[in-house]
Amino acid sequence: MTSTFRALGAALLTALALPALAQDEAAQRLAETLRVDGRPLPVERVETTPLAGFYEVRLETGERFYTDDEGSYFLVGDLYENAEGGLVNLSEQARNAERAARLAAIPDAQRVSFRGADEPRARITVFTDTTCPYCRRLHQEVPRLNELGIRVDYLAFPRAGMNSPGARELQRVWCADDPSEAMAAAKREEAFEGDAACDNPVEAQYHLGMELGVQGTPAIVLPDGRLVPGYVPAERLAAMLGLHD
Repeated sequence: MTSTFRALGAALLTALALPALAQDEAAQRLAETLRVDGRPLPVERVETTPLAGFYEVRLETGERFYTDDEGSYFLVGDLYENAEGGLVNLSEQARNAERAARLAAIPDAQRVSFRGADEPRARITVFTDTTCPYCRRLHQEVPRLNELGIRVDYLAFPRAGMNSPGARELQRVWCADDPSEAMAAAKREEAFEGDAACDNPVEAQYHLGMELGVQGTPAIVLPDGRLVPGYVPAERLAAMLGLHD
């Protein structure tokens, strides 16, 4: 009898695994065969979705769309779940998770940080441009953010591109002996020492920002990957992080 139960259990597990295996095989097949006008698409990866028979396609260009298991139909837009508590944007959740993961991979040495407490209660990442007025205004909030236990990490995003004065100034900030002091001086529109000739991450961070959906500065990324565009006062940021003074 025991052996019979074991055989039934094994058969059940195999039956449950078959749909998942078939979905994985379909995703792999789509990644290899997706074409438009006979030309292969630059597919980075294909993943399953909660919507039966549909897959999320991520291109190397950063674009996303959904397709059926044959690649015959494309759906461009966000996928929502009609959950008990209301609509949930599953596509945005996926974008947030990717932002958080990619930012977590950036070493501290490539950030310009204002830490405040030794053990901050939260940490935000801000794509910034020293020539941006609202970036300067946000920087005035940094002491208060630090008081509230929020560490601020700056990444570079020259909003006018890599040939702009802003890009050169950001490179000088990252090349300075004390990038935090140089950043603070630049935000105050004061002179600081440094040149743009060192090996710096400004261009890489600029392209990363575009890949993650940054369209202007400041662009604040919360720990869970949510992207908050524009200037936000310290108290409101703390509330968004679930922190109270």
